Amino acid sequence: MSEQQKSPEKDEEKEKNSAPEVPEEVPAEEKPPEDKKGKHEKLREELEEARASAADYKDKWVRTAAEFDNFRKRNESTRRNAYLDGKADILLKILPVGDNLERAMLTCDEQTKKGIEMVLRSFRKVLEDEGIEAIDPKDEEFDPAFCEAIMSEPAADGVEPGYVKEVFQKGYKRGDKVLRFAQVKVTT
Repeated sequence: MSEQQKSPEKDEEKEKNSAPEVPEEVPAEEKPPEDKKGKHEKLREELEEARASAADYKDKWVRTAAEFDNFRKRNESTRRNAYLDGKADILLKILPVGDNLERAMLTCDEQTKKGIEMVLRSFRKVLEDEGIEAIDPKDEEFDPAFCEAIMSEPAADGVEPGYVKEVFQKGYKRGDKVLRFAQVKVTT
């Protein structure tokens, strides 16, 4: 007999035997629960670690941003104070010019007095524009925060001790900061 004449039953049997065996899948219900639980726990731990790391990075970022903002403000304040201190140094050097002009007004003729008054007005305007106020505490109570007592005299009858009797040199201040203390004579 020829091969074609073989029975179809044998061919089927041959095909069954030659086909590769496919392993059967184990249904999900039959997989051990430990594997599933272990995988989920591991993922949860990784997620918690990632959240903690993200919170840490966010905290560091917020702190760095705050530190930089504080640094910027401190730097700006330092720069502004240095500028104002530099201006105060220059103004301190020109204050004696104003003092001398006021003294000159006491001893000059009328024509010269008018000219000196004009110069003094412009001098006072410059000081005013810079926010500088004169400290002239005559007949006021002595305040060591603004005055320097260079002389004293006994208080006359009816006059209380501790008051400024005479101002030798006016003081100047900008806001609460004293640029030059007033030099005064105080009653004791």
